[in-house]
Amino acid sequence: MSETGIRINKFLSEQGYCSRRAADKLIEQERVTINGSVPEMGTKVMENDIVAVDGKLISKKKEKPVYLAFNKPVGIVCTTDTRVEKDNIIDFINYPTRIFPIGRLDKPSEGLIFLTNDGDIVNKILRARNNHEKEYIVTVDHSINPRFIERMSSGIPILDTVTRDCEVEQIGRKTFRIVLTQGLNRQIRRMCEFLDYRVTKLKRVRIMNVPLDIPVGHYRELTNSEMAEIRRLTADSDKTYVPTADDDMD
Repeated sequence: MSETGIRINKFLSEQGYCSRRAADKLIEQERVTINGSVPEMGTKVMENDIVAVDGKLISKKKEKPVYLAFNKPVGIVCTTDTRVEKDNIIDFINYPTRIFPIGRLDKPSEGLIFLTNDGDIVNKILRARNNHEKEYIVTVDHSINPRFIERMSSGIPILDTVTRDCEVEQIGRKTFRIVLTQGLNRQIRRMCEFLDYRVTKLKRVRIMNVPLDIPVGHYRELTNSEMAEIRRLTADSDKTYVPTADDDMD
């Protein structure tokens, strides 16, 4: 650790406790202490400081990085707050060391999501913008047509913005494939609702270079080659981008 210390949110991220964004929320909620006192946002942690969250000591020992691909079932909530949500992703996976999800899938959705104890990779992936492709297979409540595909691919006004142009392909009477590079809150569902369709099934089948290739409710480690490609795709991430609470909630 530097003699000048590191910011508390970065410290928690580097220890694999949570992402920097999640750390900021913990600090705002006064759940973090340094040497027994509640710190301000931006307070730095020094070499001999004692850091705790909810009264539990945070070890300064660096754990081996963990990078998982998980096939989330419908009904599981992507939160690390195990006090609030019974059906949360952390308790469901029950991994032996602390991990947290990169982005989110909402409760009615299923499919691929990454989990890690590496807070820096979270920020890099969410900053990757056009290189952070997410592919979905979506089923709606009635037949789709070429006009629907055209509208979905060319931008839909939701949440005081217009969605980015994206790749959309019809693959069945009520089913289509869509590739997004942004993650607005319930984006696909809101886009469909704007066109008077209701999503009945939504599955994420790819994130960046990683396909969904595991059974529902199971996880696997990302391979070295997959991680090398993710790092290549995120190498030029926009440094000014700040992830929001809406990221990846499709």
